[in-house]
Amino acid sequence: MSQITAKQSGDISENALRRSSDPVVRPLHWLGAILRALPTVVVLGALGGIAAYGHSTGWRLPSSTGLFADKTPEADWCSEHSVPEAECVECIPTLLPAATDFGWCKEHGVHQCPHCHPEVAQLKQPPQVSNLQSNYISRALGAKDRQENNLGCNLYKARVQFASIDAVSKAGIDVEPAETQRIFESVSANGELTYDETRVAHISPRSEGIVWRVDKSVGDEVRQGELLALVDSTDVGNAKAALLDAMAQVDYQSQTVDRLSPLVASRATSGARVLEEEMLLKQAQIQLNRAAQTLANLGMPAGESALRQLSEKERWDAVRFLGIPTALTEELASSTATNNLIPVLAPIDGVITELHIVQGEVVSKSDMLFQVVDTNALWLRLSVALEDAKHLRLGQPVRFRPDGTKQDVPSQVGWISTNVDSSTRTVEVRCDVANTSGEYRNQTFGSGEIILREASHAVVVPKEAVQWDGSCFVVFVRDKNYFSEDHPKLFHTRSVRPGVTKDGQTEIIAGLLPGEVVATEGSSVLRAQILKNNLGAGCTCGH
Repeated sequence: MSQITAKQSGDISENALRRSSDPVVRPLHWLGAILRALPTVVVLGALGGIAAYGHSTGWRLPSSTGLFADKTPEADWCSEHSVPEAECVECIPTLLPAATDFGWCKEHGVHQCPHCHPEVAQLKQPPQVSNLQSNYISRALGAKDRQENNLGCNLYKARVQFASIDAVSKAGIDVEPAETQRIFESVSANGELTYDETRVAHISPRSEGIVWRVDKSVGDEVRQGELLALVDSTDVGNAKAALLDAMAQVDYQSQTVDRLSPLVASRATSGARVLEEEMLLKQAQIQLNRAAQTLANLGMPAGESALRQLSEKERWDAVRFLGIPTALTEELASSTATNNLIPVLAPIDGVITELHIVQGEVVSKSDMLFQVVDTNALWLRLSVALEDAKHLRLGQPVRFRPDGTKQDVPSQVGWISTNVDSSTRTVEVRCDVANTSGEYRNQTFGSGEIILREASHAVVVPKEAVQWDGSCFVVFVRDKNYFSEDHPKLFHTRSVRPGVTKDGQTEIIAGLLPGEVVATEGSSVLRAQILKNNLGAGCTCGH
């Protein structure tokens, strides 16, 4: 690579100095310097402009109207409230008649209560608030715990004004009137349909033995006292024999006493002998009563007084098939010679739902042979959250929907447990369910609602109309003179007490009257505008 000598370097410097003194080259040199410094100048100028604007506006951001208006705002435009300066009711309150501030309503928990002061309602015609509506509010507020408004909230004093009806539409605000409709408020709970335990019979034999005959099967309907099975029990045979022996002994002693008693007068026998025989008669009677009680305990009352009127053979036939329906005695007499049969009878009307025996099986008194259930009535067992249980009362309507169905099962609260399930923290609620048609089944799961209250004319609005500002619930009510040509286009803030929300509609328990028009879609825009104004931005229109 060639090297630049000192002499060459000196020549280049001399030539450069010579060109710089050239009158043609000198302006081009300065122009290049200016172009190189231009970006810096522009940036410094922009920063200076921003500083000047911030100083003149107090470093406040321009309003949305100023940023997005279709045309340049007029000179008399109130940029803070986005309306002409001369029409701004916030800056010039005298443009509207002074409204009375009724403040907080302790009874209903709202400000500017239209129920207590109907004149605040934004309706063309003065409303009539009836006692019926007042009673409804009291019941609704007391039916369930509800979030309360803060009495110190001043949001109810705020209004939002628009320059025109078109401006409202461009802001994306829709409106709907408050309507009345039937609603109900409930407590939800999971539940199960089960047999009524007072209508379930677990049937066991009254004595040990061998199953001699089974007359019924699962699914059979039975009547109280109907024969289900027969058990061959030696204990029963022994009890019947003891009854007949005791009865024979009583007969003998009775005859003896009757025979000897007349002889006492003629001294043919002694009084002591008669007393002895009378004592033996009493002992025989005791044995008879004991034998009869044993059979009664086995479910076979003997009726010994009637039996004593029969002959010995008739007694035997009567006792042999004691407790067995008469219609079966002839059949049994020809097929068996045993007198050990004890009947198993249905204690209630119902349906056999369980069968646990077969013919020839040895059974004991602790074995359950049949389960008979009266299915005409079932229990509905609901598990209610502990925090909701305090709202429950006996007699409250219940709507239960079994899984996989679309039809509700009607009922009402019949019992509320005083115990709390330690694992689920729930309280059991029990209801009686009629099932005469047999359409409901045992152990059917589903979900239910316990109706706390029902209202036929509740005030409702779309749920998006209700806003929460952190201290109270509000809706934005359109001014009643909204469509008057010379009247400001206003929305008034109204504190309300919302109730139940169902199917996109929210109940307004207090704070709003039927027919008042509220902002629905876009109500959040109104809330944001009010909150912005409350930040202390202040009015910039000179007032």
